[in-house]
Amino acid sequence: MTVRFRIDALGLDTTEGSVEYRFTSDLTVLAGPTGVGKTTLLELIKFGFGANAILAPVAVEHVESVTLEVRIGDERLRLTRSLDKAKRAIVRVTDLITRERLQDHHIGDKRQPALNTLLMRCLGLPDDMRAAAGGNSTREGARITFADILTYLYIPQGEINRDIAHSQESYREPKRKAVFELLFGLTDREILALRSAFSRLKGEIDIAETQHDTVVQFLRDSGTSGREEAELAFERAQTAQQEAESSLVRLRESIDPVTDRETQTLRDLLTEAERGLADTRAAETDLTRGHAQYTAERRRVQADLDRLDRMREAGQRLADIEFTVCPRCMQSLRTRSVPANACRLCLQDDSAVPDQGHDQYEVRQLTEQLLEMDRQLDALVNQREAVSRAVADRQQLIAHLTTMLDSRTEQRVTPRLQAFSDASQQVAKAKAEQQHWEAILRQWDAVADLQAATDQLRTDRENVRSRIDHARRALELRHAEIIEEISEEFDATVRAIGIPSITTASVDSEKYLPVLNGKIFSKDNQLSGGVTTATQVAYWCSLLAVAMRHPETTYPAFLLIDSPRLALNTATNLTAAMYRRLTTQVGVLAGRLQIIIADNELPDTYRGHYAQVDFDYRHPTVSTVDHPGPANVTPIHETTSNETTD
Repeated sequence: MTVRFRIDALGLDTTEGSVEYRFTSDLTVLAGPTGVGKTTLLELIKFGFGANAILAPVAVEHVESVTLEVRIGDERLRLTRSLDKAKRAIVRVTDLITRERLQDHHIGDKRQPALNTLLMRCLGLPDDMRAAAGGNSTREGARITFADILTYLYIPQGEINRDIAHSQESYREPKRKAVFELLFGLTDREILALRSAFSRLKGEIDIAETQHDTVVQFLRDSGTSGREEAELAFERAQTAQQEAESSLVRLRESIDPVTDRETQTLRDLLTEAERGLADTRAAETDLTRGHAQYTAERRRVQADLDRLDRMREAGQRLADIEFTVCPRCMQSLRTRSVPANACRLCLQDDSAVPDQGHDQYEVRQLTEQLLEMDRQLDALVNQREAVSRAVADRQQLIAHLTTMLDSRTEQRVTPRLQAFSDASQQVAKAKAEQQHWEAILRQWDAVADLQAATDQLRTDRENVRSRIDHARRALELRHAEIIEEISEEFDATVRAIGIPSITTASVDSEKYLPVLNGKIFSKDNQLSGGVTTATQVAYWCSLLAVAMRHPETTYPAFLLIDSPRLALNTATNLTAAMYRRLTTQVGVLAGRLQIIIADNELPDTYRGHYAQVDFDYRHPTVSTVDHPGPANVTPIHETTSNETTD
């Protein structure tokens, strides 16, 4: 039994008002000439379900939001999605059974709650299934979404006369086949997960094998052909280190007793001489510093003495100068009476008379200081010479003691020290080799770990393969029965419609595509547009017919077809047979299947068997917007410039 799937109403909120269409009949035909917006309406339905859609200019410029009232499974929902680019990622959801406004849902799976999750749950399907490509693919596969289910429910105008469920797009092949198997109960969530795991394990095995081969090649380039060789080299390095350390111990024990009493005395004398030399050099430095300080002080005292001499000489020279004329009024002073010890010019006491006693005392003091400093400097010079001789004597003593020690230890200690040095180098070399081989062994351990990981991945892959084969065998009988039943139904439908040029018709058991005249439908096996269109209708009607006879299928009982008459042109008999088949299909179980068709010219014979909504250029599908006329409209299937990228 198929899953209930029905569109009850479609509403458009436009800039000029609202438009609503209700679908109460099992078969509804949207009729009208090309360019009135029938495809626009169907693409807006697709857009309302959260899928990518080709939006016509009238929709982009005038339609603000799309509202769908749908019944899916046991749920009745109202979905409202804005066409504004800033808002279209959010869908407003209302539960029409409880009349409760649900949480807004997001387009895509990056944020939750997601509309895809809601729609898949309503269909009774999980939203985390993936369709692995199989073969040599190492990817888990793309996630199966409601948009993939929609390819089995909606036949767009651009595909109806050339392709079936996007089968000519190779990258969609895994998902197309997985959806077919899922809807007909030929696979389930566990099998799809196993297939994804199998592909993922193949990729992990490839990575592990590459890493393993890389490390092994590196080890071979390093000169080791195997782990055993590295272990032997590591053991040899350990043995070499032990032997070298034993030699060091023996040498150390033989060198310790060499030092005798005379040698020790010489060492003590050398140490004392070196200490005395250091003290003598320190004293020499102090004497040199003191001599420099006394010399600087003597220069200062000599400068003071020279200053006094210059002052005395200047006074003596100026004392003989007498004014004979007043420097102010230029009158003669020769006849002027001047008191004793007074200035001839100003008649005040003459203070320029030098105090000879004071000057003599200062000169005497400075002269005595100079003499004392000269004596000190002479003493410092003598002391520094004595210290310099002592430094030279101690240097000679140190050189003599060093020579005696070298000659005494040369024959006894030096050979042992050389042997000690050689043994130490051997220990260091052995340790370096051990570290090198330890690193190599760690690499071989990594090789073993990678090999074990690869073996475990292979084991896991084989286990998964076994589980997949077991599940496939369990479904083989059902798979054969379903495919055979679909093939028989498809052949009968093709004959009932009377599709020309087709003598045999069936469905391929692996690709699930029509086999016409012994050839699988493909890009390389193209039929005429009218034949392809009729084959499409026959194929989808056959799938629905078989699905409705099996209660365990999850196939949605819904079909949306855009412009089947477009490629048939004047083939009225074929068109009539096709519509006869569609009316018969919906009449088998009333209320279980809904088919909505957008078409141009319709056969008159069966108009009473379905609901029909007529459109023309005065009454287009978006009726709130005036139609610009057929000459100013580009059919939507001829451009994809406005395709959404949700």
